[in-house]
Parts: sequence; structure tokens; C-alpha cells
Amino acid sequence: MRKWHRWLSVFFALFLLWIAGTGLASHVTALWPEAAASAPEPPPPGWQCPEGWRCRPPAPEGSMRSLVGLFHHLHSGESFGPVGTAISILSGLALAFFSISGIWMYVRMFRRRPQGARKLFWD
Repeated sequence: MRKWHRWLSVFFALFLLWIAGTGLASHVTALWPEAAASAPEPPPPGWQCPEGWRCRPPAPEGSMRSLVGLFHHLHSGESFGPVGTAISILSGLALAFFSISGIWMYVRMFRRRPQGARKLFWD
């Protein structure tokens, strides 16, 4: 298991860093405080926000919030077509594999710990 864990981590490390970085950038741009802007334009007459939706005016051009869509498409791999989406899905599966195999390797090492060691982490 350790060999698979190492080899897959070498291959998927860059993809997982890309996904983590673009996901973080997407959230930061969504939460970035906007400068004091003029009052938002009123909706067209007769239009109501559907129940359960969070309706807000579109982000002004050039603001940080206007980049959320770009980062989302980079994060999901949509910007790179079907290959990017497939790599994104495989990276998610690899992350699940790393979590499970890491716990499995730790449990196996924990069972073989020195007899006197009662701690969860040892040298």
C-alpha cells in the first residue's frame, strides 16, 4: 500500500495543489469586501427573486467578485474541456485514496509500535 500511496502522490500532487489553490482563490474572491458602490440597480418591473435563492446584483466589471466564475471553472477543470474535468474527478478520488491508505498505514504502524509506547504518536 505504501508504494501505491507514494507513486500516486507524486503524480497527483500538482493537480491537488492546483485544485486547492483555485478553490481557495474562488472563496477569497467571493468573500472579498467590495468598495462602497453606488446603489444596485432595481430589478425589472414584476420580477421577484425565487424563493430559496440568494439574489444579488451582478458584480461590477473589474471587481474581485467578478473573478469567482473564472476560478470556479479553473477549479472544476471545465476550462480544459473533458480532459480537465476527468483529471479533476480523478484527483478527488486520489484524495480519498490518500486519506484511506494513510489511515491504513498508520494503523499498521500503530500495531507494530514498541511495547512500552502507549502514545498515539511516537518517535
